[in-house]
Parts: sequence; C-alpha cells; structure tokens
Amino acid sequence: MDLKETKMQTAPLITSADLLQHWQGHRRLTRKVIEAFPEKELFGYAVAGMRPFAAMAKELLAIAAPGVREIAGGAAEELNEQLGQADSKAKILALWDEATAEINRYWAQVPDERFQEHIVAFGKYEGTVWSTVFYFIDNEIHHRAQGYVYLRSLGIEPPYFWER
Repeated sequence: MDLKETKMQTAPLITSADLLQHWQGHRRLTRKVIEAFPEKELFGYAVAGMRPFAAMAKELLAIAAPGVREIAGGAAEELNEQLGQADSKAKILALWDEATAEINRYWAQVPDERFQEHIVAFGKYEGTVWSTVFYFIDNEIHHRAQGYVYLRSLGIEPPYFWER
C-alpha cells in the first residue's frame, strides 16, 4: 500500500467544515421561507392543528446556536422555545442572523474528534455529537417542509428547495 492509498483510507467522508456549510445552506433556505411569510400569517396561520411557522422558527432558534455552544464545551442549557423578543418577522430574522454568526463562531471551537463523543444535549437528549447535529439539521428540514405546506396553502410560491 502506498502513501496515497493510506491517505484515501483515512480521509473523512465529510469534513467538519463541509458539514457546517451543508447546515448553513439549509439555514439560508429556512431564512428565505421565513421571509416569504406575510407578518400576520407567520404568527397566526396554522394547518391541521400544527403550530404557526413563527413557533417552529423559535424552536429552531432555541436549538441551533445553544446546541452548538454546548457542543463546543459550554454548559447544558434548558431548551427554551419561548423567545419572547421574537414577536415580529424582523426580530425573528435578526435573531436568525445572530444565531448563524454564533453557530459559525462556536463551530470553529469543536475539534474533529469531538463529533464521536457521547453527549446529552440540553440535559436530556442522548447521542453522539454528530448524531445530535444531524438531528438539528433534520428537525429544521422537517419544520421547513411544514412552512412550505403553509406557504402553498396561502397561495405563496415557496423558495426552491435546492437554492441553498
């Protein structure tokens, strides 16, 4: 086996930087979905017993930056979806942008080997760091899809899902 083959065998499938870029692509798209909602419907429109999209966006805000802060070595925080200051679309978008910067800042502090470690996110959700990050991403995709349903039911064309 030569050196090139050895490097290929030990190279990661995806780097931490690639994973962050992938997630931030999803976050850019979710931001576009928030922007697409009229103010009133963002906070008051719901379908089939689901929550308004603003409540879903608050959940995503409560998970993303605090979750990465914890992964980077911070103390476990209680999951808090209330975010009383997020009472307008402009404020949700501002908090979204702040969270994006915070994710980038704390992500840079996470060494690659940390992704294999076991954690209990928010003091109650067990898994590895990588499975927890995947949950953050999957949960966002799930809620964004609900936002797409809402937008379509309101007669609003949602952003193309591939434009991340």
